[in-house]
Amino acid sequence: MALIYEKKGHVAYITFNRPEALNAFNPDQVQEFSQALTDFKDDDNLWAGIITGMGERAFCAGADIKTLLPKMKEEWSEPGSMPPIIMRGLEISKPIIAAVNGFAFGGGLEVALACDIRLASENATFGVPEVKLGLVPGWGGCARLPRVIPAAMAAQMLLTGDPVNAQEAHRIGLVNQVVPLAELLPIAEKWAERLCGPGPLAVRVAKDVMVKTQQMTLEDSLALEWAGIQGLYKTEDATEGINAFVEKRKAVFKAK
Repeated sequence: MALIYEKKGHVAYITFNRPEALNAFNPDQVQEFSQALTDFKDDDNLWAGIITGMGERAFCAGADIKTLLPKMKEEWSEPGSMPPIIMRGLEISKPIIAAVNGFAFGGGLEVALACDIRLASENATFGVPEVKLGLVPGWGGCARLPRVIPAAMAAQMLLTGDPVNAQEAHRIGLVNQVVPLAELLPIAEKWAERLCGPGPLAVRVAKDVMVKTQQMTLEDSLALEWAGIQGLYKTEDATEGINAFVEKRKAVFKAK
């Protein structure tokens, strides 16, 4: 399998499983990634996801140039022809953590950019080297990177293709935390536990509003936010959360 998909409690684990190729995307891995993400999106018992790579060298080194680029050029060139993934074509309101365990180049960095929380091992390296191939990122690198880090740093990475290490990635706001490699997955699991603690429907609405309002006016953003909270007032989770606060006990949410 080019990808391993597991479920533990309310958390989905997606692991790129081509360590011999630095977990680079080939067509099979793209297809399996799409299937795993779709299942995660549709499974009501899953509230958060963790994406990582197999081995100690790479999260994902981007596209397998020999197999994926010809596929994208010849068969997946039209909009909507490629299997939907979080970088392009698939919107998921549930929170996703990228546990970056080494190289995150090209499509690998674009996976991390499409996640909500980014954790890096101390040996992680981030880059978008496509310009060195005479190309540009095609899964949101040009669009998302300047929304995540300062424009000058995005320009530096995108226009030169040069990478940054984990410490620099943390300094510029690309990652939330840098940790020893051996502690990466346990800390990612603690983050997942934190994300599963609040009302899961509220977390999804907060993510949706945060993402969708990036290109809206303030007036439209406030309207979307208001619609979100009005919808939450009608949920069982909101009733439980308010009652638990009044009764000074821990809320038991059910995503309903």
